Amino acid sequence: MKFSGWPEKGDLVVGEVDEIADFGVFVELEEYQDKRGLVHVSEVAAGWIKNIRDHASTGERVVAKVLDIDESSQQIDLSLKDVNDHQRSDKIQEWKNERKADNWMTIAFGEDVSDEQYSGVATELLAEFGSMYDGFEQAAIHGDEALEDVDLTDEEVEAVVEAARDNVSVPYVNVTGYVDLECGAADGVDAIREALQAAEGNGEVPEEVDLSVTYVGSPEYRIKVQAPDYKTAERELETAAERAADEIATIGGEGEYHRDRRTDDE
Repeated sequence: MKFSGWPEKGDLVVGEVDEIADFGVFVELEEYQDKRGLVHVSEVAAGWIKNIRDHASTGERVVAKVLDIDESSQQIDLSLKDVNDHQRSDKIQEWKNERKADNWMTIAFGEDVSDEQYSGVATELLAEFGSMYDGFEQAAIHGDEALEDVDLTDEEVEAVVEAARDNVSVPYVNVTGYVDLECGAADGVDAIREALQAAEGNGEVPEEVDLSVTYVGSPEYRIKVQAPDYKTAERELETAAERAADEIATIGGEGEYHRDRRTDDE
């Protein structure tokens, strides 16, 4: 996605050198529609420059700092010398990440996604997460929960999460499910406590998996699983619920697993 607006003074921008003159270097901005900036020769590199072409090449991708903007004359003044190696590396990685996210948007909504829908979803992800890439990454890690506060339709949330889970590489993923535990026996409280201990694994949970059970509201308990991948996480989530249900059933109680939280009127 290319922004239709303008960068701001002080921003770092990615561009491609498309023309070199004795007085400076022209840079086509990669992140903005139809925007071109000029790096004056004095801003190309520190010190005296004998030959500007020793410091810039046509077709070279660069990171520049925005020094000034004059929208009325369509002029953007840039600096290359004010960008250090660390800033350059971080900005290039950020730009690459957003290009990936742009591709994931196409995967999520199709090649024929309308400009209106693309812009709407992108704007919401940017507002909530700071970048589309971070939005997809959080959707890959946390699923629907990551997008609870984002103003998207259910269909859009589903599309983003599905594309994220299929394409984003993350160090771990989180999944959540619920189990209802009920027991009318005299020692029902103790039975539920033992069922919860069973859900937590009693030492049976794999080392790379983090599993916790918390009380939501009678008779509902939340099971959270963090694992290296979704297959493992989903398996451990369902297994934990099964352990709880099997344990409470031994004294006549009942356990029911469900993926979404119950509402008060259900």
